[in-house]
Amino acid sequence: MSRVNFSCEFKRDAVAQITERGYPVAEVSQRMGVSQPSLYAWKKKVPRPAGGDDKDAEIRRLKRDLVRVTEEREILKKPPGFSPEIPSEIPVHCRAS
Repeated sequence: MSRVNFSCEFKRDAVAQITERGYPVAEVSQRMGVSQPSLYAWKKKVPRPAGGDDKDAEIRRLKRDLVRVTEEREILKKPPGFSPEIPSEIPVHCRAS
């Protein structure tokens, strides 16, 4: 099995999805094709933000949650099979009396 060398930008993006956007490691691992141990190792190497204040940590967590929930809401707003280029047709059935 050969080792794949990922770019620094790729690693930063993967870690940002976990730390800033709040996605689970398992989901990011599957979506990006990276093992979970690799993601944890990359996460350890990223310097932690200064200021260990509990309020600052809570604000960062809430901001991550807000970004994630906003993305999920936008996805759910779109109806299944939605395409802005194709007008949708609604069939109307009438019963003649």
